Amino acid sequence: MGFDQFVTDRLDRLLGYATAITCDKHLAQDIVQNVLMRAQGKWERIGAMDAPYLYVKRMVTNDYLSWRHRKAAREIAVERAELARHAPSMADPADAHAEREAMRARIAVLPRKQRAALVLRFYEDCSDAEIAQVLGCAESTVRSQLSRALQTLRTHELARSATLGVHS
Repeated sequence: MGFDQFVTDRLDRLLGYATAITCDKHLAQDIVQNVLMRAQGKWERIGAMDAPYLYVKRMVTNDYLSWRHRKAAREIAVERAELARHAPSMADPADAHAEREAMRARIAVLPRKQRAALVLRFYEDCSDAEIAQVLGCAESTVRSQLSRALQTLRTHELARSATLGVHS
């Protein structure tokens, strides 16, 4: 498969994955653009791999986790009120869109590796082995990252429920 066909077939998936791990559509677009520009120059090698999509997805993940984007990632608002202010209004009839935005707000509080592992498991439906390959770590580390991420989400949800119960 040539590079142009790869981009045609996989761009939407790459953008969706990048948006899910960054919680920022514009940062995701920047990362995917940077990765695809680098991949194009190496496409002869990448295209010959058994799973070029996994390799490019790993490039996206590494670019997101890299030092170049740490400043941008810190600028992502993780406070619930700030995220709610930027979310689409509730008059939006697309429930799925609102649900997706709410999930982004919830996972934005996670450390970046935990967020990446969570997105790879539940958004990309990857196995522990595939996640380990993308993140460049052991499968046991993947399970640990997922466990910690889910525990953090549970804790935040319990705190949110308690807060809502007090103010009801």
